[in-house]
Amino acid sequence: MDRTERFYKIEMLIRARECVSFAALLEALEVSPATLKRDLQYLRERMDAPIEYDAMANGYRFGQQWRGTKHELPGVWFSEKELHALLTMHQLMSSLDEEGLLTRHLQPMFDKLSGMLGSDEAEARELTKRVKLIVTARRRVPSEHFETVGSAVVKRQRLRLRYRKRSGGGASVSERVVSPQRLVHYRNTWYLDAWCHQSEGFRRFALDAIEQAQVLEEKSKAVSSKQLEAELDQGYGIFAGGRTQQATLVFSAEAAQWVAREEWHPSQRSAWLDDGRWRLELPYVDATELLMDLLRHAGQVQVEAPAALRQAYARRLREAAAALD
Repeated sequence: MDRTERFYKIEMLIRARECVSFAALLEALEVSPATLKRDLQYLRERMDAPIEYDAMANGYRFGQQWRGTKHELPGVWFSEKELHALLTMHQLMSSLDEEGLLTRHLQPMFDKLSGMLGSDEAEARELTKRVKLIVTARRRVPSEHFETVGSAVVKRQRLRLRYRKRSGGGASVSERVVSPQRLVHYRNTWYLDAWCHQSEGFRRFALDAIEQAQVLEEKSKAVSSKQLEAELDQGYGIFAGGRTQQATLVFSAEAAQWVAREEWHPSQRSAWLDDGRWRLELPYVDATELLMDLLRHAGQVQVEAPAALRQAYARRLREAAAALD
């Protein structure tokens, strides 16, 4: 029985019997007197458990204010392995969240999780040093915008945005009112999926392109998850909206060893060819991001269809070669 389980059993015994002697706790937990004393001290001092010693009854009970009511110790349902997993998750989130937009709000909870490990706190701190994510090409999101947008998503309230839309060689600024639906983290930056009341349709906004954000009193337009997914999740990567097309790609036998293990799209279809090459079919709406990924495999991938994608890929290759001259 690990220590977390002992904490749970102590709490359950006191709740069930109202007052439990030291000897009865020893028998139930099968630990040494010194270990039991440490557990009781830890429960009182570190987990704020209202456990008191009643000299008249020669046993341990909850404080007067808790008698006859249900008391729950925080987090006692986590085993030590589960606590380690949660701390690892926290480190992963910290690596993704360089600005601390999320982690500073969650830090008090994870401090308590570390505390629940007791003598293993040093091990927990060491654990967080053993997980590292290397992130490149990060686009920074102002913390005030992230928190404002995040609050509107959670509270289901509309937002007024001043948004800088990037297009071609320039950019245009517009103001619009949107009903936030969800936050999306994709390739090291954040996006907002929302219903735009100006264009009366779904739009995806890059948070780093938001210049101003204000939460409004009006409630967001209610939209089903299925409708949102049908509109925004059918394309390739972050691009959405428009007519879906099907791309057919064939990777060389050399590249196939690695690419065949990747998921390019949830709806992709693939097959091995007799000569060791790998055919991949996937949907896309806008070719921009797909072309960027194809260029990573230049010389190792052929675009079979559609013709417009094949031509666009060939043009990109020619432009890249011309830039070397």
